Amino acid sequence: MQFLYPAFLWGLLAAAIPLIIHLFNFRRTKKVFFTNVAFLKAVNTTTSSFRRLKHLLIMASRILAIICLVLAFAQPFLPPKSGSGISANAITSIYIDNSLSMQNELNSKSYLDKAINKVEELLMAFPQGSRLQMLTNDFSSQEHSIENTQKIKERTTTINYTHTPRTFENILKRQASLAAKHSSQNQNQYIWFSDFQKSTAGNLTNIKLDSTSQLFLVPVQAKAIQNVFVDSVWLNTPFVREMQVNSLTVKLSNTGERAVQNLAVKLFIDDVQVSSSVANIAASGSANAVFNFTVKDKGYKKGRISFDDTPITFDNDYYFVLHAAPSIQVVHLFGQTAPERYIQNVFANDSVFNLKSYSANNTDVGLIKTADLVVLEGVQVIEGSVKVALEDFVKAGGSVLIVPAQSPDLSSYNSFLSQYGIRSIQAKTNSQSELSILAEPAKSSSFFMDIFDSSTQKELLQMPSESAVLTWQAVGEKLLQFRNNQPYLTSSKVNQATVYLLASPLAKEWGDFARNALFVPIMYKIAALSVRQEPSAYSFKENTFTIDVSNAPQNASFKLKRGKLEIIPVQYLNGKQLTIELPKANQLNDNQEIESGYYELMLNGKTERLLAFNHDHTESQMDFYSTDELKSIFAGKKNVQIFDQIDDSNFVKTFKEQNFGKSLWKYFLIAALGFLAIEILLIRFFK
Repeated sequence: MQFLYPAFLWGLLAAAIPLIIHLFNFRRTKKVFFTNVAFLKAVNTTTSSFRRLKHLLIMASRILAIICLVLAFAQPFLPPKSGSGISANAITSIYIDNSLSMQNELNSKSYLDKAINKVEELLMAFPQGSRLQMLTNDFSSQEHSIENTQKIKERTTTINYTHTPRTFENILKRQASLAAKHSSQNQNQYIWFSDFQKSTAGNLTNIKLDSTSQLFLVPVQAKAIQNVFVDSVWLNTPFVREMQVNSLTVKLSNTGERAVQNLAVKLFIDDVQVSSSVANIAASGSANAVFNFTVKDKGYKKGRISFDDTPITFDNDYYFVLHAAPSIQVVHLFGQTAPERYIQNVFANDSVFNLKSYSANNTDVGLIKTADLVVLEGVQVIEGSVKVALEDFVKAGGSVLIVPAQSPDLSSYNSFLSQYGIRSIQAKTNSQSELSILAEPAKSSSFFMDIFDSSTQKELLQMPSESAVLTWQAVGEKLLQFRNNQPYLTSSKVNQATVYLLASPLAKEWGDFARNALFVPIMYKIAALSVRQEPSAYSFKENTFTIDVSNAPQNASFKLKRGKLEIIPVQYLNGKQLTIELPKANQLNDNQEIESGYYELMLNGKTERLLAFNHDHTESQMDFYSTDELKSIFAGKKNVQIFDQIDDSNFVKTFKEQNFGKSLWKYFLIAALGFLAIEILLIRFFK
């Protein structure tokens, strides 16, 4: 037999009090004289023996009552079968996994509800006065305190799903840290109720447990299940214009072991269904669904992909934002510009472009940073501050279109363009009068895909005749070329930027490209592709992201708003780039919760941007550690105990027998009351 509170055994000294009282009876005796002394003496002898027996019985009952009462407070118990029971002097920390994957259902009941029910049953097995702590993925301030079983049970009713998954290494560190805060650094007990999802569990082999503490793993389930989620979305043409057909491709992934047939997938824009598709996804595979759509006006549009896939529902909606017809900033730097002003005219004819045209010899190079596209036309030498500014611009993801001068400085052109894969630039030996007809472009290429519709795909085009000033070798795509395969217009990708190079000036003496039907759509497409596309959606896992804002003061304080939720996140403003750090679950107020959906970025009460957030893909990977896998990982660690399954009806009983042993305090309390009752009976009836 062992005791939870052996210090109470000092109370056994109180058992000496009845003994002292009975051994030292200080009552004074009074003599009474009678006539028949002999008769009285015989009666007196018989009465003294009886009284002595009665007093001894009363003394014994009192001593035994005190002993039983002291033992009841010390809470004796028989040792558990496992040999090392839960210590009441240490801290027992219970972790309940409330990640989104716990929405899984078994027998029409979610895993989270199953875990909470078992925790409530388990709490009834803990002795009174146990030092308990409950932890979830929220890492909230409530979890810092040590509470009794009743308080923990009340908190289980407030547990909701959270968007922040935690690795088990972080969970154990958190539990140990909170235990150390309460001066309990060892002999603690940690109990985990979780589905042990592989994609979020982290490296379980890195878990290091103090040898004096115990870890109990309670798997809620142990098999992979079916789930479909949106892996990614992208536009075939990143630039969205009003009243113009665009195409959206959605990649869907299936984590299950069986194929998904005829899944109805819907596209909503501003909460109105605009298109639908049917997807067939192979087991453990993926498939693409394509949607055609149009938007009626400019501005930010709320996009949503939706489908019905139960029981996992948190990832059935994927939110994204479309920016329809944003203003494209075009900076035109010219040296020798064409008399017909082709560049100025083509971008001035559409309100979607904001054109600023300056002489390359007299311009503020700081304006280049504000552009989406820089057109360098007729500049003979690329050098000095203009060259440095263009290099920084391309490094930041900007696009550049170079229209050469009639006699460009080949050395400066090679020096600038060689770093972008455009090399061996040479002057064309052909005379100016020798014009050559350009070959037809590849209409099926991604660049020309939306320039030629289905009705013009097979039509022969009237191609322009041109004479080249330059010839070169380029890493990239030949958008236009001569029939002898010499380049006329090439595009070279440099990370997020693109550098375009034209073979001749736009003046009519060099050809009629600027007057051909292809000129305007090609210029528009170059400008549209130059818009630096920000992500259409963000993941909560990224936590920190950077967006462009315009005309924001340096001391600006932006807010994120969704319905009644308003958050002022940690933020840094550098020029027009705003870096925002999303708050973690434990940094939110108790009545605040970050959910997937649309968030308004607000400044001084005005909406500056619309942002979309979704849960991370790792939560959608429905693959879990089985009980056998967990036992294999923790093999050889005697202080780690793994239960087979939570659904076992004898789970709490088994846990109690293995870790609490047989509690005896109730029996000693009953015995103490019994001895007090015996004392009362002796005093009243034993005469």
